[in-house]
Amino acid sequence: MMNKPRVLITGAASGIGKATAIRFAAEGYDVCVNDIQEEKLESVFRQLPAGNHLIFPGNYSAQIDIDRGERIIRENWGSLDALVNCAGISGKSDPVNGSLESWRKIFDVMINGCVLVSALALKFMQNGGRVIHITSIHGGRAEKGASSYAMAKSAIDQFCRSMAVELADRNILVNAIAPGFVDTAMSLVDGVSELESGWFRDNYIDGHHLPLRRAAQPSEIAGIAFFLAGRDAGYITGQVIVADGGLTITF
Repeated sequence: MMNKPRVLITGAASGIGKATAIRFAAEGYDVCVNDIQEEKLESVFRQLPAGNHLIFPGNYSAQIDIDRGERIIRENWGSLDALVNCAGISGKSDPVNGSLESWRKIFDVMINGCVLVSALALKFMQNGGRVIHITSIHGGRAEKGASSYAMAKSAIDQFCRSMAVELADRNILVNAIAPGFVDTAMSLVDGVSELESGWFRDNYIDGHHLPLRRAAQPSEIAGIAFFLAGRDAGYITGQVIVADGGLTITF
């Protein structure tokens, strides 16, 4: 009996990561879910349809947790077909008066975590594979108060391009997805969704800077990840796929 394809998904407790785990499992993948939010992660794990799924709670930017994740995958699967890295954090940063620690937190989680979890996944991709990182349109755009976040996302975009070149001989394709507005908990500001604010409507809906006039649903980003992991994306590597409802073409 042939094994099902296997995917490791970080940030799987909520938002895009949760939607991605549910989509891949529904499409017949065995899924290993990772997140630092253990209770929420367990809830997502219980929602997955029957399969040889794995759960890997922990901080993907901490070597001790990465080592534990490696043991879980090695002892239960021994191989991986895909990584979808959805984990990340947001935070305001002040390049003039902000503390270095606030910058380090963003970089440690997103950049170092990206490198560590990629290295983990690549150990188990002996017959080719797919690596997909969720970044952001902020990687190519500037916004006041978002310097560290934008720098981290830009670094991940470039990491994908570099790894695409490094891993081409192993038939491992590396791509990124750069969403714009997505209807997730990360859009909450003081408990209120920015997608329902007057600022959002004035600037993006009434201001005609968002042609599709809505945020993406997490499931739509998950669908792009599923496509990139599949056979039909076999000639795509080193790309940053923008999924922003047309936002960036209006500026």
